[in-house]
Amino acid sequence: MSTPATPPAAPNDPLAALAALPGVAESVDSVRKSVNRVYGHRVMRRRSGEITSEAALRAARGSAALSGADWALEEVRRRTDFGADEQARTVGAALRLTAEAGQLLSIWRQSPLRVLARLHLVAAGGAASDDTVGRPRLAGEPVDEPLVELPLPGADEVAGRLDGLSRLIIAGGAAPALVTAAVVHGELLALRPFGSYNGVVARAAERIVLINSGLDPKAICPAEVGHAEQGRAAYLAALDGYVSGTPDGMAAWIAHCGRAVELGVRESTAVCEALQRGAA
Repeated sequence: MSTPATPPAAPNDPLAALAALPGVAESVDSVRKSVNRVYGHRVMRRRSGEITSEAALRAARGSAALSGADWALEEVRRRTDFGADEQARTVGAALRLTAEAGQLLSIWRQSPLRVLARLHLVAAGGAASDDTVGRPRLAGEPVDEPLVELPLPGADEVAGRLDGLSRLIIAGGAAPALVTAAVVHGELLALRPFGSYNGVVARAAERIVLINSGLDPKAICPAEVGHAEQGRAAYLAALDGYVSGTPDGMAAWIAHCGRAVELGVRESTAVCEALQRGAA
């Protein structure tokens, strides 16, 4: 399947304007070709449900690893108690979010802030006090995010930028799915709008965009796997580029997110091959 050319950006379409940054079109094209290949795998015609389930498990493992709970896949698969300690709670949050993301697709484009609130509620479970769960933090409230150590924007800035992001999503536009997903992911990590679980929420929101856009409608291309595989250092370096706001930095973050999707595709392709051989 050929990739259509990106439409020209409208003056009021900043997300589409990012698609014109050097190297971004190549990342978008590479991701689309990679996704098309796994969707064309013969196993997908009859066992796509199994691929989706396995991709969700691996996505949760990858997202939790980036938030400090780097468990083996089989440990994630076999465990049933996710309340014993902080790492277990993080893994449990990531698992709940991958399951919840598919239930929120119809709401995302009408009310993204409502979806983000729901994601935080699901992630936090009983780990945070009721008055902080499911809402952006207020002035002076602390943030517990074990990965990101960037300067923390104030509550007023968080509210304004979340509103701006919401307006962009609701308005839609010509931006490729990869660009929109990368911006949603990067903005949420930069803002850390909630008192906890911002990393897993940001990656779940990226997942929603990739699915809802039609790029990965069956949720078989877990970007979370690719983010974890590239490692925390590369993840944080790319995020620094996003936060810088420079053209090179933004392009580098989008390319990093594109590579994450491609590595997720590789993971699911390996699952397809194992199923085809009867090894899984």
